[in-house]
This record gives sequence, structure tokens and C-alpha cells, in this order.
Amino acid sequence: MRKIYHLAVEATLDIIRGKWKLRILCHLGNGPLRTGELRRLMPGISQKMLTQSLKDLENAHIVNRRSYNEVPPRVEYSLTERGMSLRNILLEMSDWGTALVKEQQEEGDDVKILNTNDDGFRNMGNEDK
Repeated sequence: MRKIYHLAVEATLDIIRGKWKLRILCHLGNGPLRTGELRRLMPGISQKMLTQSLKDLENAHIVNRRSYNEVPPRVEYSLTERGMSLRNILLEMSDWGTALVKEQQEEGDDVKILNTNDDGFRNMGNEDK
């Protein structure tokens, strides 16, 4: 079936939407990680959800999966060039969200950001990490 987007931004959101994908991208922005390392960095994610999210990102050519011929088997995930090209978009979204939450707090809303560390987005494609 053919996909039709009404707006181009929908194509971007189609790839990165979901509870876990942005967190995965942020962590992989700091460098390649194994599945177990990703799970430790994201308490609450099930193995099934992590596997599915990584597969979705891999199918979109955002994440690269590398298998090593070792015993026990070792699999490592990293960002592709396309994945690293999301850097500025994700940083802008992060900055926009920070400003929004600050405004909401000033208006008396009970809202907070649990983790303000977006270094993974900042490090995407930065060889001098």
C-alpha cells in the first residue's frame, strides 16, 4: 500500500514517533551501543519494544545493526548518516520543548522534564566527542 502524507513533516514524525525511539536516538548519538547497554540506559523498556523500535529505525535507515561473528553473538547499533542528519531537527525540538515546559511552569502548570541531558543529540556526527 502506498503511503500518502498531507505534509512533509508527517514523514519525519512517522519515523521518530513513539515513546522510545527518540531516547534510542539520543543514546546512540553518543556512539554505538549493544542491546543490553541500551536497555540499561532506558529503564522500563521491554526487550520486545526495544527490538521492535530498533528494527523500525533500521528499516528507515536511521540506525545500523552490526553483527559480529563471535560466541556469544554480539550485536551493536549505531546511527547511520541519515540518522545523524536528524541532529539539528532534534536539537530544535528539544530546545522548543524546554522553552514550552518553562512557560507552562511559570503559568503554574505541574509539568517537568525528567532528563534534560540532550548531549546525544548534540554529539550526533561530532567526531570530537
